[in-house]
Amino acid sequence: MATITFFEKTGCSGNARQKALLAASGHRVQARDLRHTPWSNLALLKFFGGLPVAQWFNRAAPAIKSGEIVPEELDEPTALALLRDNPLLIRRPLLQVGEERRVGFDATAVHAWIGLKDVPDENLEACRHGADPRACGCTP
Repeated sequence: MATITFFEKTGCSGNARQKALLAASGHRVQARDLRHTPWSNLALLKFFGGLPVAQWFNRAAPAIKSGEIVPEELDEPTALALLRDNPLLIRRPLLQVGEERRVGFDATAVHAWIGLKDVPDENLEACRHGADPRACGCTP
């Protein structure tokens, strides 16, 4: 099984579900808070692996939900500056196994990459906080 460096927002219930699934699948999870990591452009780009800029962003972030930031309208340098300055805008989790890095938690893709005991049908990137986002710790 794999040793996974898992960059999360500590306290996020969605990240907790993802880590539990990885651990139940026999993987070793080394959690790191992405808010306390000094991100460079190069470090971030290694996780994004050629994805379009809009897919780099956490769609649950208040600035995105409000329309203050529209990821589809950003060029790469502007997007990277925003992500470095406010890591909560980064789509979570960031995953690293060895030298390979990924962003987000598509269970089917994670299963194909490192294997999962069970592949749930639900979207594990979606927050389940309902009406009160503070209830799960998903918002700052």
